[in-house]
Amino acid sequence: MAENTVAEAGAEQGAATGAHEAGAAPTAHVAVEHAEPALLGVAPPVAVVSTSMLVLILIMIWKGVPKLISGGLDSSIAQIKAHLEEAKTLRAEAEALRKEYADKIANAEKDAAAMLEHAQHEAEAIVAKAEADTTELIARRHKMVEEKISALELATITDLRRKAAAAAALAAGELIKANHSADADKALVDKAIAGI
Repeated sequence: MAENTVAEAGAEQGAATGAHEAGAAPTAHVAVEHAEPALLGVAPPVAVVSTSMLVLILIMIWKGVPKLISGGLDSSIAQIKAHLEEAKTLRAEAEALRKEYADKIANAEKDAAAMLEHAQHEAEAIVAKAEADTTELIARRHKMVEEKISALELATITDLRRKAAAAAALAAGELIKANHSADADKALVDKAIAGI
């Protein structure tokens, strides 16, 4: 068809050019009718294509292709609905888990605050006990030191008395030795024996 149009345009141009060269006025277009192609010389191609499409559609209907297509679409729709229901279920489960974990976090924060308060009370109790124990230990040590000092004083006094007694006995012995003679001692010994 396009070839016919090009040929017509070439012919018209050639005719116009020839008339122009001869000095004549341009002529009007001449309508040329073309023959429609026929398939095997029987029917035009449009009729053949339309008939073959109609036959193809009838074969598809006879073989049940629309039922297959609608069945496939129905199964796809059922699968999509199942996926949507599963997604709804999963979302509900996720919301429940989120709420559960939010509650657990809130409880954990409360437990942590309670544990911190309990630890502070325990620390205060330990510090108070340590202070009391330290005060008691200092008092005991102070008492022990005082007792040691008293014992040392007593030991020192006893030692001084013993040394004083020894010195006095030594001095008395020296005085007796210097003031008494053997005869005086004999008389004292005789007097002591007689007193027994």
